[in-house]
This record gives sequence, C-alpha cells and structure tokens, in this order.
Amino acid sequence: MMEQKGRIFLILVAMVFHGAESFSDDDGPLVLDYYKEKCPLLEEIVRHNVEVAVFKDPRMAASLLRLHFHDCFVMGCDASVLLDSFGGITSEKQAGPNLNSLRGFEVIDQIKYLLEEACPRTVSCADILAVAARDSVASRGGPSWDVWLGRRDSLQASFSGANQFIPTPNSSLQTLISNFKQQGLDIGDLVALSGSHTIGKARCLNFRQRVYDVNFRGQYEIYDKYRRYTSFRRILQSICPKSGRNKDLAPLDFMTPARFDNHYYVNLLQGKGLLVSDNVLVTQDHEGEILKQVWAYATDEKLFFAAFANSMVNMGNINPITGNQGEIRKNCRNYLLHPFSPFCNVTLNQLSLSPMLSYVPHTDLLPCLQAHEP
Repeated sequence: MMEQKGRIFLILVAMVFHGAESFSDDDGPLVLDYYKEKCPLLEEIVRHNVEVAVFKDPRMAASLLRLHFHDCFVMGCDASVLLDSFGGITSEKQAGPNLNSLRGFEVIDQIKYLLEEACPRTVSCADILAVAARDSVASRGGPSWDVWLGRRDSLQASFSGANQFIPTPNSSLQTLISNFKQQGLDIGDLVALSGSHTIGKARCLNFRQRVYDVNFRGQYEIYDKYRRYTSFRRILQSICPKSGRNKDLAPLDFMTPARFDNHYYVNLLQGKGLLVSDNVLVTQDHEGEILKQVWAYATDEKLFFAAFANSMVNMGNINPITGNQGEIRKNCRNYLLHPFSPFCNVTLNQLSLSPMLSYVPHTDLLPCLQAHEP
C-alpha cells in the first residue's frame, strides 16, 4: 500500500512540474489589461454590480473600499480577508477590526459568480476587490484610475495579522505612520488614503473616545469662542452615549456623507474629524508637514483626487501573489485546493483518479501534495 502511495505521489509531482511550464508566462509583476483577452467582460461586470449595490445602499461604496484596504494590510492584496474559517484556519473576519464591521461580502460573491459564468477559473478574488474599490469611489463622484491586475488568491488567512496590522480608530499619529511604513507606504500615502473617510460611517464604539476623552476635547475647546467644537461634540454625544448603543452609526463626514470629495480635510481643519485617528493628522503633527498637505487637499479637490488615485495604486501593489503561487478561487469564501479542503482530504488513490484533475491546473495541486506526501 505504501509503495502504491509513493508511486502516485511521484506521478502527481511529475504532473505538477510538467504543467508548471505552461504557467510561466503569467509569472511577474502586475500589469494593465491583464484580462483583456482572458476575460474582456471583467470591468463591465464589476462596474455594473458595484453601481447597482451602491444605488441600493450608498454606504456600500465605503464598505467595498474598506474591504480592499483591510485585505491589503494583512499579508498583502491576496483576498485573504474574504476566506471563511475552515479546518484549523481562523478567518480574518473574526479579528477585532473586522468582526461585525466589514461589509460587502455578498456583493463580491455575486460578482465572482457572474465572472465564473463568463470566464471560469480566470479572475482572482484579489483582483475583484481592487477593481470594485476603484468603481466604488467613482460611483460616489470620486476619481477613477487604472487598476494593475494579475493577482492570485492566497491559500491562507491571518487572524493574528488582522489584529496586528490594521490601524485602529484610536491610533496615534506615530502608530499610523508605523502601520503604513510596514506596508511600504509613506506619510503622503497615509494622508491621501485617510481621505477615504469622506464617505462611510463608523460605529459609536469606534468614536466614543473621541467624544468623551477629556484630553482630546481640551485640544479644541480651550479657545472655542464660538462653541463650534462643543456643539459638534454634543451632536456626537446624542448619537453615542458613554455606555451602550455601541452599534449606532455616525457619518465620517457630516457635511457630504454620501459623496466622495475633499470635505474630509475641511473637517479636520475645523476639528470635526469623527475618529481619533482622523484628528491626530492635525493635532499630533508637530512639524507641520502633514498640516500643509491637509490644507492643500482641503483647498484643491483635484489635487486630492490625483494623490488618492496614486496612493490606491501603491496600496494595491502590497505583496501581491503572482505567477504560480496561490490559486484562482472558484468561490471567494473558500479555498479550492487547501490541504484542509474536501478535495484534498481524500485518499491518494481517489485524488489521482479524480475527474477534477482534468481542469485543475497542475501547479495548483502543490498544497494537496504537501498534505498527502507519504
């Protein structure tokens, strides 16, 4: 029996390395028009479904943008955030920054379903997230940009990484700078990408400290002659009491909550950022360099749009999986060939005879081979 398993294993290894040659043309960095020949309907399908979803629920634009952000900051832009818990893997959805907070999974599911109908096993979930983020911003009046494509999907998730690397709503400026630096992003990217808070909402749980922390209040209210800051704080108190109502929502931008524009930066200059992590861009910038950037974006929306688009491209380039690594999932919530998957969790004899081998790329069998190595 052991000899038979060994022979089957060697056959599968040979299949893997023989098949690997056909995938070498996909190896390398991200490119534009990656799916021009492989899946020409990609952009149209994603754009239409994003527009429909945002029409039904305007907040969905911010939710889809946030999905891409939370994905890229944990192991790179690899769609690991979309995976459900399975086997010994705990989903990133269960991590503190994501639990009962991330939204939009059903929209991605629908897009993936339609793309599988149009071009099976071709478009990665990671690329869907990147394109959907761009189209979400554009649907609310924001900028558009060319999305570099060719990502593949991860075979793992990182619950601990999601808890460690995603910035929290009460982060200090130095913590934010460090978070972004770990991802290869600079202060300019931090300030530009923070502008995404021009749309969307936040839970009371995430801005309570901003409302009731005496030290934070004092920075604004000590010279509040016209009681502008005090009035804004009282509005927030009416939404978010000192305890309870943790899930109640407030718009990140009270001025134009459903439109992607530069009012976020105007709010910061007026002391009306909703989150602590918003306001620290101004209050903890002791050298004044970030403040100059905030002023520039507050007075020039086109400048902000250009910077935001450039930084989104930078973020989308964080550690993508390309070439023969990872996989193209059929369902964004599940691994196809992870060692814990039902397909891999069979005898070697069944695996070698499975009809799935007729359409599964041989290189994608590596995780199964590692799991079943005699």
